[in-house]
Amino acid sequence: DGKDLVLGRLGSDIAKRLLLGENIKIVNCEDIVILGKKKFLVERYKHKLANKVVKQGPYYSRSPADMVKRAFRNMLPYKNQRGIDAFKRLKCYNSVPSVLLNVEKEVVPTAVLDSDSVFYYTRVEDICKVLGYNKNK
Repeated sequence: DGKDLVLGRLGSDIAKRLLLGENIKIVNCEDIVILGKKKFLVERYKHKLANKVVKQGPYYSRSPADMVKRAFRNMLPYKNQRGIDAFKRLKCYNSVPSVLLNVEKEVVPTAVLDSDSVFYYTRVEDICKVLGYNKNK
């Protein structure tokens, strides 16, 4: 369950577990938190979207689940076979699908947001809305 978890801390733990051979499904990706001010983070992602050749890429998805999945991909050695196999074992969902409703959800304790010591954080959903993500599609 990705609710109120820090993206980088969660990603480092999940990358290790994927490389060890676990199958991981992350739900509530839109509630994952990125540390930093919203204005700076949105500006950085807008620059990434604008800095491309139209027909060649790189292509960035505006969906929260795809944004989280791409962040985790960059924490894996995704250009060799071991990293490709690990990345295939990762599934990300914006909300909880009906198949996973009754499954017990695990939370990574090292990635939990400590709101007392962290002042600036932004939800992935807020960044995606500014970039043009439409939830109803």
